[in-house]
Amino acid sequence: MRLLVVLSRVPYPLEKGDKLRAYHFIRRLARTHEVELFCLSDGPTKPEHLEHLRQFCSHIEVVYLPRWRILLNLFHAIFSRLPFQVAYFHHRSAQQRFDAVVRRFRPEHIICQLVRTTEYVRDHHAIPKTLDYMDTLSKGLERRTEMASFLFAPLFREESRRLIRYENLMFDLFDHCVIISEQDREYIYHPQRDRITVIPNGVDTDHFQPREARPEHDLVFTGNMNYPPNIDSVLYLVQHILPLVRKVLPSTSLLISGVDPSPSVRELAKDDPLITVSGWVKDIRASYASARLFVAPMQIGTGLQNKLLEAMAMRIPCITSTLANNAVGAEPGNAILVGNSPEEYAAHILALLNDPAERDRIAQNGYDFIRTHFDWDQASSKLDRLITAPSGR
Repeated sequence: MRLLVVLSRVPYPLEKGDKLRAYHFIRRLARTHEVELFCLSDGPTKPEHLEHLRQFCSHIEVVYLPRWRILLNLFHAIFSRLPFQVAYFHHRSAQQRFDAVVRRFRPEHIICQLVRTTEYVRDHHAIPKTLDYMDTLSKGLERRTEMASFLFAPLFREESRRLIRYENLMFDLFDHCVIISEQDREYIYHPQRDRITVIPNGVDTDHFQPREARPEHDLVFTGNMNYPPNIDSVLYLVQHILPLVRKVLPSTSLLISGVDPSPSVRELAKDDPLITVSGWVKDIRASYASARLFVAPMQIGTGLQNKLLEAMAMRIPCITSTLANNAVGAEPGNAILVGNSPEEYAAHILALLNDPAERDRIAQNGYDFIRTHFDWDQASSKLDRLITAPSGR
């Protein structure tokens, strides 16, 4: 099958969740299909990254989105019903290039990742299409509205309303829709949302494996540290949880590791010698292995937290929120520990730091759970069966 995949970012290197999901699906689908990529980019793309992707993609079309055009599109979106993040990525010149790719390649199926890319296929009615919602963007905006300042709350509220409408509209446009978790499917407001196929992420267990290492830190948090849910999570950890832990264990240390830390995250390490903000690291596995516990008290955001899957695959005991674990589905108290307040998180952290046997039990159960339930080959095969099946819509 000639398969055209439409992405809002070039899916390599793998420093963000949408890139990770797209990369592993594309790499596996390319084993049995001819895959072309149509990628949008608001920044420069390194040639070596494209060269890596060409190992399994027959052609890659990268369309650069100039900053002035993005700003103009966002201004025009004020007077439309289009979500701002859809307007951000949909440009007339890019549409022309997309249409040219369709005429040349003649795809037999199109996969769009995230509703941000779906405007490009609205007029291509004859080609079967699959939408990977990935997660529910509208729900993520709802949660950010609750915590936003009075200046930004109205903007987030309006964007959430627009996304709800748009997510429902796109459901009816596509032959198939997939999403990352059952929790995210329930956040879609469409009355026929049960028809959305749940396809979780996997874990590259050949890459993320247990390591023998002497931990340098007690706690670690990883992720894109300019992403609002991650910023919120690590601020909550440092400002509300860590002080309770240090009342009992004053020397508890924390590593915050991940690309592009925001100023508010960098500030955390300035006056606290026991907090390290590493920024980008060449091999994130070294960050996981350098700590006794992985702690991710996610309060906002949607989707499946890849950081949890990776840490558990490396046999690191994990503590997280109900929100994050609902997507993972690990058994609380057995394969993972779940907190709902600073006091609960602190109690879990202290219990594991003080009990190596319990730490080992949670780590082993988490490792076994991930190896059983999260596999990229299984996830990709499920997507492959869906797109090759006759259209039922």
